Amino acid sequence: MFTGIIQAIGSIQEFHSSDNGANLKINSNTLDISDSKIGDSIAVNGVCLTVTEISGEWFSADVSNETINCTTFSDLSQGDDVNLEKSLRLNQGIDGHLVSGHIDGVGLIQSINKDGDSFRFKILVEGDIIKYIAKKGSICINGVSLTVNSVKDNIFDVNIVPHTFSVTTLRDLSTESNVNLEIDLIARYVEKLKNYR
Repeated sequence: MFTGIIQAIGSIQEFHSSDNGANLKINSNTLDISDSKIGDSIAVNGVCLTVTEISGEWFSADVSNETINCTTFSDLSQGDDVNLEKSLRLNQGIDGHLVSGHIDGVGLIQSINKDGDSFRFKILVEGDIIKYIAKKGSICINGVSLTVNSVKDNIFDVNIVPHTFSVTTLRDLSTESNVNLEIDLIARYVEKLKNYR
């Protein structure tokens, strides 16, 4: 479990892929992983990954084909920056919202415009994900906890405040960039209960 508050920007040191999946080696940069160990969870661009190897300032994780197919990980390559967050501890406050690290789909950025000191992102989603996205509800984009401004048809928009823009990889995105999306947990379970027979 995570909060969607990014703790550091890391970078892909190595990306090895095969028919069986992929293995990532990530330089954690300013993220303190001295208290992390093999088996711990770290969110990478919002995707919950399990640490398989760790040493000093880097860690490795395996990525399944399922994860590659339903996230933006197929777009990653060596040298790319990624958002990092260690898993939530029970004695830690929640500044964002509860995030599982299980990606529901990929969105496509339609536009990025200045809105005062902030940036307004309009994002297109395909399929039925849009029905889980509500005005003033929470959504996680590349691991970042954000509030939905509005929803129209299959497009929603969010505002990125200057601090969030400067300390996450959202600053590197442009029109036509793909982003990982995780809907609010509450919406997911409401849907399940509504359809339960």
